[in-house]
Amino acid sequence: MKTLGEFIIEKQHQFPHATGELTALLSAIKLGAKIINRDINKAGLIDILGESGQSNIQGEKQMKLDAFANEALKAALEARGVVAGIASEEEDHLVIFGKDKATHGKYVVLMDPLDGSSNIDVNVSVGTIFSIYHRITPIGTPITEEDFLQSGHKQVAAGYIIYGSSTMLVYTTGCGVNAFTYDPSIGVFCLSHENVQFPSTGNMYSINEGYYSKFPLGVKKYIKYCQEEDDATNRPYTSRYIGSLVSDFHRNLLKGGIYIYPSTAQYPMGKLRLLYEANPIALLAEQAGGKASNGTKRILDIEPRKLHERTPLFVGMESMVNDAEKFMAESIE
Repeated sequence: MKTLGEFIIEKQHQFPHATGELTALLSAIKLGAKIINRDINKAGLIDILGESGQSNIQGEKQMKLDAFANEALKAALEARGVVAGIASEEEDHLVIFGKDKATHGKYVVLMDPLDGSSNIDVNVSVGTIFSIYHRITPIGTPITEEDFLQSGHKQVAAGYIIYGSSTMLVYTTGCGVNAFTYDPSIGVFCLSHENVQFPSTGNMYSINEGYYSKFPLGVKKYIKYCQEEDDATNRPYTSRYIGSLVSDFHRNLLKGGIYIYPSTAQYPMGKLRLLYEANPIALLAEQAGGKASNGTKRILDIEPRKLHERTPLFVGMESMVNDAEKFMAESIE
């Protein structure tokens, strides 16, 4: 069975100018995932469950595992020497690595170290999301926020790790989506799903309907559309919502569906972060034949203005996202 390391090396020929740095970077993420996976699997036995007593820059309570996952990934990325710095949902500001790395590293990484961490206490699947860019500032100079504020279509690679009944690493370098399942008996990720594509049909929609009264009119109408009976379009659809973006997206990617986190009265710009969540998930969706939108515009075309910018997100099968966009366009309030 082909391992993740073997697969990455095999695919280097697709990048004629590759020098091995991206391979080293992905290996660092793989190492970080193993460390996080190890401690998640014994989270009830050691003191890393519950809240840390701190809040992140968005004012959200930080779980102990949020901080642990952030530090594990940060250390793994810095040790490789190819990353100039990172931006994280758990960091107030960008993190510039040691002087040599900051001036000579070719890449910057943005990440959500532990998506869905509020579910960890009840043993629900959680995940890590990552996004990789070439730096904009010249090699040999310090990195700046400009290196991180790039549109999603400029991503070099993106992916996620889902920690569930099995641990899987799913990633793309712009040449399709491939998934690797972790075999703890030998400590390696093995190729389990090659060239993943959304199914041609699907019948699941994922949205927190508890906020229905606060949704835009177009989203309300789309939910009603999903619930109506229509044999021609295989409706009604099935509602499935876990509350972890990685888990909901992963299920819909394999089974067929749409995930929606729209704007609400409390979060008029949406709740998900553009750089740490929406952009990497959008790149994966498009590479798997799907679509990602903020309701009116392609996610990957949005020009970010700040590190922790939020956005509504409609992502999944192209046909389902198109239908949702149509209801949004017809229901401008």
